[in-house]
Amino acid sequence: MDAIEFVNEYQNFLYEIESIIKPELLPALQELKETDAEDIISADSWFLNENQARGFVLKLFLKKCNI
Repeated sequence: MDAIEFVNEYQNFLYEIESIIKPELLPALQELKETDAEDIISADSWFLNENQARGFVLKLFLKKCNI
């Protein structure tokens, strides 16, 4: 998955997280929703597959939650 595909899928990854988290974690998720995916990765970034990209977004979310 290249950077363009990641940018296109970023919000979908966040919606997946939103569907399984507790309501008290929504503020951390909202911060990520307001962050432009293009500010998170560089144009030459790539992931081995969609699962690695999904894990990257999950890791960002966990950092926001201080978990």
